[in-house]
Amino acid sequence: MADRLAGKTAIITGGGRGIGAGITQRFVEEGAKVAIVQRNAPPESMLNERAIYVKADLSSSQEISSAVQAVVERLGGLDILVNNAGIMFDKTVDETTEADWDQMMDINLKAPFLLTKAAMPHLRKWGRGSIVNIGSIEGLASNPGHPAYSASKAGIHGFTAAVAVDHGPEGVRCNAIAPGWINSDLTEVYIDSMADTARVRKELLAMHPVGRLGDPRDVGNLAVWLASDESAFVTGQVSVIDGGRTKKLPLPIF
Repeated sequence: MADRLAGKTAIITGGGRGIGAGITQRFVEEGAKVAIVQRNAPPESMLNERAIYVKADLSSSQEISSAVQAVVERLGGLDILVNNAGIMFDKTVDETTEADWDQMMDINLKAPFLLTKAAMPHLRKWGRGSIVNIGSIEGLASNPGHPAYSASKAGIHGFTAAVAVDHGPEGVRCNAIAPGWINSDLTEVYIDSMADTARVRKELLAMHPVGRLGDPRDVGNLAVWLASDESAFVTGQVSVIDGGRTKKLPLPIF
């Protein structure tokens, strides 16, 4: 087991599945103590002496505040906050209701703000705090039907810069990761819903210069570095991790 995060404690929202699970696994492997904060319990196999579960509805400001306090009490402090939990749906502006918009912003943008606010007194305590926000390449561009999602992720990128500027003098760094297409159970459900899954998979691979889709552990690897002291001079940045997808210009297929 490596030890780049030895002695550090972390909150990872939505750390029990998908990208969040990849981050949790890598943090534990690197010696951190992790609190998975989300509404539903993660698989029991993820929980051990280094990984605990703290239940919280991230649409509730009261539950967010209580969860952060519970983590500090149970783990003895807080060094790292990973704002990973989020939702996504496919609706154009015409199809998106005001309630849809509010739900997206509550989970994807307001919850990271409230978590950061609750965590900040603990993160600044030792002058070495690190916040890692999970944004998206859709905060830089957009897929069809994602006005609310893209807006929320662009907001996360802007929020990241602002927090870095305000709290850098206190020893708190803040960075964002913008993942592209990452393999997960939700990805498989989406692909399986397509009429020609074989064609979809082939075209997805062709979009990526590295020749594969991402893995949650790929994001976890980057999150470890951003949370560790190895990235002590890095703050306010949005790091794209997408296998080169956003750098490849499309060409018509003849």
